[in-house]
Amino acid sequence: MKFFKKTTVKDKKTREADSVISKDINKNITRLKEDFAHDSDLVVHYFKLENNRGLICANIYIKSLVDRSTINSLSIELEKLKCDCPDRKSVINIDGLMDYFSGVREAKEGLDYETLCTDLLSGNTVFLIDGCEKYLAVSAGSDEGRSVEEPSSQTVIKGPKDGFTEKINSNILLIRKRIKSKDLKVEYLCAGSITRTTISLMYIHKIAQDEIVQEIRTRLNKIEIDGVLESGYIEELIKDDRYSVFPTFLSSEKPDSVAGALLEGRVAILVDGTPYVLTAPALMIEFLQSSEDYYHHYIISSMMRFLRLLAFFLTLLVPATYIALTLFHQEIIPTPLLISIAAQREGVPFPALMEALLMEITFEILREAGIRMPRAIGSAVSIVGALVLGQAAVEAGIISAAMVIVVSITAISSFAVPNYEMSNAIRLVRFILMLMAGVFGLYGILMGLIVLILHLCKIKSVTVPYLTPIAPKVKRESQDTLFRFPLWKMKYRPIGISGTDAARTGESNPVNSSQKEKQELR
Repeated sequence: MKFFKKTTVKDKKTREADSVISKDINKNITRLKEDFAHDSDLVVHYFKLENNRGLICANIYIKSLVDRSTINSLSIELEKLKCDCPDRKSVINIDGLMDYFSGVREAKEGLDYETLCTDLLSGNTVFLIDGCEKYLAVSAGSDEGRSVEEPSSQTVIKGPKDGFTEKINSNILLIRKRIKSKDLKVEYLCAGSITRTTISLMYIHKIAQDEIVQEIRTRLNKIEIDGVLESGYIEELIKDDRYSVFPTFLSSEKPDSVAGALLEGRVAILVDGTPYVLTAPALMIEFLQSSEDYYHHYIISSMMRFLRLLAFFLTLLVPATYIALTLFHQEIIPTPLLISIAAQREGVPFPALMEALLMEITFEILREAGIRMPRAIGSAVSIVGALVLGQAAVEAGIISAAMVIVVSITAISSFAVPNYEMSNAIRLVRFILMLMAGVFGLYGILMGLIVLILHLCKIKSVTVPYLTPIAPKVKRESQDTLFRFPLWKMKYRPIGISGTDAARTGESNPVNSSQKEKQELR
């Protein structure tokens, strides 16, 4: 049995006293040194303002988190302050320092001790003044990190080449450069009781739905975890169906993709320390689209989308269909092809299911090895390994040549799916369909597809159905799903995601029809 200590008024007062900054500067610095014990990075620099009755002040920062040039320039400004400071009361308190530094640097005041520690750990330098219960935090963080460069996971032929970095402020800058609007809102949150990771929520005020923004904000505030190291943590903690393998947040390294999502009424979630930005709500059809679709002619883009959709179904169904036909439904196969397959499988000791699983698992191992190995040799190992193993397996009579072709088509098709997370989900479902095809044949594949469709219909992405606009069907949004219509035809933003009925191309608004479609969707 657990016994919980009853919280008394005295305990509350003690906690409140611990969270307040003392007027005695020595007590504050002693407390900081105790909390940062055995940490040689903590630097405390005392100085006096002689022209202000010898006022004792302290400049505190963590050496490894600040920019040395910024600290040097602050020291020069402090020397000017000590020498040129007029004898007036306004500079004796934090407000005077705030007025002095705010003109040249980002500065803010604080009253809470925990917030003071957070500012120190964020790379700010903190000023304390004896006799004052406030502190001043001046931005001095280091800008070291990866510069803006081309994304590694979302390469394009035509379109912007810049990509997000691990610095959240740089990522916000890349988005603001594309959307120069006062309605673009940025909210800062914090997650992780130990890491205290900065999270930014971005949306366009008059376009995004207030209900969706509030729902995401509420979910982010409810996160209880000790650390957030990547945006994948956020996606897993706040997604609607936590047991589904299908992604419900679209992650992107490209600022133009995120800007386009914001213009449609979606919300962007930026996490400090990762170049991947999440956007929500994310519909399943979006995972088969690319930002490059809007930079080419709409007929070419529509053809590319059709090829991706075809690759999606090939990845999902080709191995399972081959297993079902060779094991249960040989009468469906044309006679010449059936004779050829039977001749190839004459010396193969394994049934089709075991043969397919053996080849698929081997290829997945090669794919994973190619990703984890150094970039210079990773691709060569995966390609050469697949060719050598496939050819050797056929010559040894372990695998039939037809199975090598099936696995090759499946592997190449999986690379055509532009989103890596969706590709992983398809690969997992493919193995399930293969097992059902090996037990029940085509009937097993149909049962698996029915269960898959029901599951997709159940999933929601921040309260929006995952299969929108196909199920529920929204006629007006079909212009940008399987095929891309010309831009002048896509007059309105997606219903159910956008919070406005304003036309994107300047035409009058069909208010009545829009409201009716929204009610049907809800």
